[in-house]
Amino acid sequence: MHQHALWATKVPDQGIIYLALQGVKLKTALLNFTQIPITNMNITKEAVTKALSTVQEPDLKQDLVTLNMIRDLQVEGNRVRFTVVLTTPACPLKELIKNSCIDAILEQVSAEADVTVDLTADVTSSRASSTPVLPQVKNIIAISSGKGGVGKSTVTSNLALALARTGAKVGLIDADISGPSIPIMFSAEDEHPRVEVIDGKNYIVPVEKWGIKLLSIGFLTPADSAVVWRGPMMSSALRQFIADTQWGDLDYLLIDLPPGTSDIHLTMVQTVPVTGAVVVTTPQKVALADAQKGLSMFTQPQINVPVLGIVENMAYFTPEELPDNKYYIFGQGGGQELADKNGVPLLGQIPLVQGIRESGDKGRPIELEGGVTADAFRELAEKLAQHIAIRNANADKTVPVAINMQ
Repeated sequence: MHQHALWATKVPDQGIIYLALQGVKLKTALLNFTQIPITNMNITKEAVTKALSTVQEPDLKQDLVTLNMIRDLQVEGNRVRFTVVLTTPACPLKELIKNSCIDAILEQVSAEADVTVDLTADVTSSRASSTPVLPQVKNIIAISSGKGGVGKSTVTSNLALALARTGAKVGLIDADISGPSIPIMFSAEDEHPRVEVIDGKNYIVPVEKWGIKLLSIGFLTPADSAVVWRGPMMSSALRQFIADTQWGDLDYLLIDLPPGTSDIHLTMVQTVPVTGAVVVTTPQKVALADAQKGLSMFTQPQINVPVLGIVENMAYFTPEELPDNKYYIFGQGGGQELADKNGVPLLGQIPLVQGIRESGDKGRPIELEGGVTADAFRELAEKLAQHIAIRNANADKTVPVAINMQ
């Protein structure tokens, strides 16, 4: 009896298997193709790459191969392994992307493939290469509020921690020169930044706490002393915090701005290319009115900094002993209304709980403690990182703003 090659093929949309033997097609019964394992199927890199080219990045609306997100593809027998390079370690869709890759290979290449997907991240940037200030910082994010008392510094501190805990490299500038809060938030009131001489020039070395690089005027002045400076002096201090500091390689540098609109805001956008701004508000009408003014500053034609979204702080009160109960003591839906009015996303709603105040007073932000509020900050970090990646992929590169107010 002669030995003949035997293989299988599927007729599209009919579920019919044909066995080919010596060039003769033998029709079998109507079967489910996936029930017949073809163990000698040859899995190739080309076939795997073709399958992965059908998997879209959900936010960027292009396939992973075109976006160069597939790296280190290895095929050995039925074993397939590769790395997906995400746009941020805080990507909220990482499991969806991973599972979509596996499904594409099993369905389009071989049901017998043993697929391993490694995930890593290379945070994207929209900075123009010609900007010399902070060349190793990929994204500069302004955190602002229209008025004081809305918890902007609390949000900034916990957001920085949430980003850092995903594996991102994060820095934080406390730009509220006259009312610095970051040293207290990080229990670092007694810390002092070092000075390092590089090529004959003095550079500030930021304080580091919980993996975050920090700089605040509160590290440089006595805790009980008021900083009574005119606008030009405050602006000069911010420029030093930005340009004369060894920030090194960062994925995200958050700038905690003072409330309102001031010289500090203009100095920031003139000194560095700002990736985007986040506006913090509470739900009540008086806070929303001021938040609208702060948001409008960034969208003025002569400034034109993208607003990445709104954070509604103190969105509702939740008693610790009744975590499922929500009491809207400052009103309800104000943050969403502001976001809808301006065509920007609502990035997160942070509950008002006693633990936030206690953690801030202890200098241990609540994001470190876990629980419902920590979850809210983690989701906020993921959503912000997601919108930064979308902005970097679709919008023009940023450069420092040239402002002529005359």
